[in-house]
Amino acid sequence: MAKPGKRLKSAYESIDRDKDYGLDDAVSTVKQSATSKFDETIEIVLNLNVDPRHADQMVRGVVNLPHGTGRTVRVAVFAKDAKADEAREAGADLVGAEDLAEQIQKGEINFDRCIATPDMMPVVGRLGKILGPRGMMPNPKLGTVTPDVAGAVTAAKAGQVEYRVEKAGIIHAGVGKASFSEEQIADNVRTLVDAVVKAKPQSVKGAFMKRATLSSTMGAGVRVDPQSFAVA
Repeated sequence: MAKPGKRLKSAYESIDRDKDYGLDDAVSTVKQSATSKFDETIEIVLNLNVDPRHADQMVRGVVNLPHGTGRTVRVAVFAKDAKADEAREAGADLVGAEDLAEQIQKGEINFDRCIATPDMMPVVGRLGKILGPRGMMPNPKLGTVTPDVAGAVTAAKAGQVEYRVEKAGIIHAGVGKASFSEEQIADNVRTLVDAVVKAKPQSVKGAFMKRATLSSTMGAGVRVDPQSFAVA
């Protein structure tokens, strides 16, 4: 295992790795350690008491962060005719049908979010083996298969975040940038956590959230007391 660099080692020395910080203190600590020359992303990792191998314990959804993510999201839309025009006017980066599918099949995936109108799903369905593993397959439950392509594009560009539990019951998501104020980051974290808690599967017994950690791209992870999120 590679040894941590001087910057990360210094960050670890400034925190108590055995302590669960309150959210506000955690945000302040993470911001102070984000000293890189670029605007680091603030990330949260939630360890949930679920087993995603069971379909009834899958936790997945989307949430609109009140202050956005600070990240430029490239959006591709499968649509035709008037709906294609609506997508372009809303700011979609790529719009197409069979031609867009051909680009993706060639490995040209120059986007972060994929949206489709319902009538385009027969075309999109052929791309499942490519888009699925990347978490980009349009899904009506996530609002990415919809006749309201303009609204979906606007939401994606404004800071909508998709979350999905991974192996070992972990959700990982970006909640802002180091340049955000402490209040903006805390607001985004609480909004995300609230959405995840509301998505708790009925089959889960006991405490839903086991651990939470906040960090910046190049910084050390700071453990956060789940009680400080102030959500039910």
